[in-house]
Amino acid sequence: MNNIIRTKAVELSVIPAIAYKQKLSGGSGIKILRLDKDVSAVCTIDRRTGETKPYGKVDGKLFPIEAFDEALEMTSGMPYSARGNISLDVSKYEPPKSEVLPEEETDMVDSDEYNAITERYSDEKGKLNYALMNKDFMQFAAKSKTVSEMLASGAKADDILLFIVKSRATFVSGKKKSLDDKQVSALIETLDEINPRSAFKELKDYIKKRLSKKR
Repeated sequence: MNNIIRTKAVELSVIPAIAYKQKLSGGSGIKILRLDKDVSAVCTIDRRTGETKPYGKVDGKLFPIEAFDEALEMTSGMPYSARGNISLDVSKYEPPKSEVLPEEETDMVDSDEYNAITERYSDEKGKLNYALMNKDFMQFAAKSKTVSEMLASGAKADDILLFIVKSRATFVSGKKKSLDDKQVSALIETLDEINPRSAFKELKDYIKKRLSKKR
């Protein structure tokens, strides 16, 4: 059985179903599987608004928008990992044959850096604690000589963010070799998809604030 990149499954209260957030090509989506019928539905998540949008034809009676909203809220903050597809009852159900999703390659989800970050900054419920992660990264930035030099030279905010995330990811994972910029960008993108509001919102605001003081 091939693994897919998804969160743990959660049980919904709006309808008899389970759901999980799945990493798709170019973004993420929510998949809902009914427990009482051999049907499932998928919606994609708009990166800018965080709103859900039906993927293909979705029966509103079987899969009301409230179910997707509940699934989105329940999986918010949950990290991705490579997990097997869910089979509810092989004697009664078969996976929908018509559904073809543009699944993303494993990429950073299998990396030591991603796993170390999600393990270090997750709370007792297994959800990523953004406040704790941003606080730690900002404390590093405040003490970093390299960050101070980049700020003084008027470096771009995105470049400073890449350096901070790269440095902390290397440290947290205990690696000797750092990720390259493309890998760090993919790491940030993957962490962002756990919560569309941006995993490093506070850190980005911190960088912009310090840059404004240098002008």
